[in-house]
Amino acid sequence: MPQDLSFDLHALTARLDRSADRILQAEYGLSYRRFRTLLIVGKLGAATQRAVSEELGVSEPSASRMTGVLAGMGLLDAQPDPAGGNRRRLSLTVEGKRMVEQCREELEHRFRDLVRRSGVSYADYARDTRLLLEALNTPPGLDTAT
Repeated sequence: MPQDLSFDLHALTARLDRSADRILQAEYGLSYRRFRTLLIVGKLGAATQRAVSEELGVSEPSASRMTGVLAGMGLLDAQPDPAGGNRRRLSLTVEGKRMVEQCREELEHRFRDLVRRSGVSYADYARDTRLLLEALNTPPGLDTAT
């Protein structure tokens, strides 16, 4: 039987994303994509829409629409960038910070339960995932582990 781990990982990620979307829609009325946008703004601090679009891997107009909706929901504050131009400086509102924390806790609780039910060690899974992410961030040929 051939090993298709790369395809299995893609299928797992897609199913986790859809599941996260259903959970967040049902519990908080927020899509997973909008949650990720809030999460990225929180991670970046005072961010521009360009930085958010790059992190999300979407166009600037798409990020602009998304951040506009989130600002309209009272979860993001969008102010003109002091550097001028058509840029907006984004930050989480108090309500946005609360929403991010609640959603993170809910999704982490559900994922921890899924990993436990699978029989996989959560600590091992977390360690191996971090190692894979670090390897993706290391340019080929610069691997110091070999």
